[in-house]
Amino acid sequence: MAPAHQRTGIRRWLADLWADAWRWVLFAIGVAGAVYFVLDRGLANGAITAVVIGVLMIAAVITWSTPIATMLMATPAVFIVERIGLGGGDFTVSDAALAAGFGVAVLLGQHEHTPPMRAMLRLNLIYQFSTVFTVIINPFQQNVVEWVRAWLLISGALILGWAIGRSGKAYIALRLILIVGAMIAVGTLITAVMNFARGEFAAVYPAWPWPMHKNAAGGALAFVAFAAWLSPDWARIPKRWARITFVLCLVALLLTQSRQAIIGFIVVMLIYVLRQGGAKHWVLAFLLSVPGIWLLAQSVIEQVESQNKFNSVYQRLNWLQEVYHLWREQPLVGHGLRYWYVHPTANFQPPQAELEVIASTGLIGLLGFTIMWVGFIVVLWRVDPRFGMLAFGSVLARIVQAQFDLFWVSAQVSIPFLIAGLCLGALAFEAAQSSGKFDAAASVPMRKIRSNTLGATWNSATTS
Repeated sequence: MAPAHQRTGIRRWLADLWADAWRWVLFAIGVAGAVYFVLDRGLANGAITAVVIGVLMIAAVITWSTPIATMLMATPAVFIVERIGLGGGDFTVSDAALAAGFGVAVLLGQHEHTPPMRAMLRLNLIYQFSTVFTVIINPFQQNVVEWVRAWLLISGALILGWAIGRSGKAYIALRLILIVGAMIAVGTLITAVMNFARGEFAAVYPAWPWPMHKNAAGGALAFVAFAAWLSPDWARIPKRWARITFVLCLVALLLTQSRQAIIGFIVVMLIYVLRQGGAKHWVLAFLLSVPGIWLLAQSVIEQVESQNKFNSVYQRLNWLQEVYHLWREQPLVGHGLRYWYVHPTANFQPPQAELEVIASTGLIGLLGFTIMWVGFIVVLWRVDPRFGMLAFGSVLARIVQAQFDLFWVSAQVSIPFLIAGLCLGALAFEAAQSSGKFDAAASVPMRKIRSNTLGATWNSATTS
């Protein structure tokens, strides 16, 4: 090789090395500063907040060369319900991950939505419009913050899932969902064994991989168990892995004794069996339903017979009465989203979806909520079952769960809509493939673009 060519090659190698070194040095300084700031300020759950900031910065760096990185990294993080000490709202790691993934999806994702996706977004917009009135009439910070957050939990999760699916990476995201579900299931089993060793046989609240309420864990396990059972062909999940994940999640779900999650799972499994139309599936559905129904009946009977006025059954009856009397004070527009943060006497979140909505947003908001949910079910039912059944079952399971417990709770809302977005995006990607239309970001290899800034060479997902 000629000396001139050698010198040119060395200069290019040094330029690339300098670009990478400069970028990662800045990244390291940023992460160190974020960790120091969060831990030094003594914020609530400072360690978790610091980890979130670090992971998001890593994702931001990787996203420069791989646009899908932040969106994929946000997928498992949506399951993390730990609180973080940033901002004035009651935010979780799930909220932060969803916001980051949604932001990247808006900037870099595919926005030519299919009719089902557009219908889902418009239905959510109807609900958001119906709640504007309570935001205007009840001016307090949590009301405004929750209005934006509620939109993010549904439309934001749909758009994030759509962007991943439309780029052809839905199978990766669904595998990540199964992995994190299996981790929660294993953590539930470990916690249960430790409880059993101490002679405790009550509902299990997983302590690993992060602390979770039994209903949060149960809801997440129900979503993952349903996804593992369906294991759609487009997800390319090995059958053995899917079945192991399904069994783990199902056993862990029963251990949590989360009644609403078990009911939601049974309902969507029975609907799936009905839609399949195969007689052989009835036996499986029955066998799956019996343990859950028996556990639910036994639990409720024990609580009623105990005459304990502070158990969940009697407490819920008291709450329902209080919410009804509260709603009568503001029947049309309600008391505002998250009113229990500021109301002098009603300082609890109503444990039922429609009651929460009518107390928060009044009859106007309840009408928008009903239109939205009926529309969701109708739209997803009409989607090709190869993609639509998983989306339909996940969304339906959530509204069934919310008939017996809290509705607007972070990951419990965003997870099913993230899955629905993945399914709709994957359907659109397959349709584009069959018609010969590909996204540049999904089908064109990366190339390097020369930048005049600091003599650096940066990677970009652009066409050659």
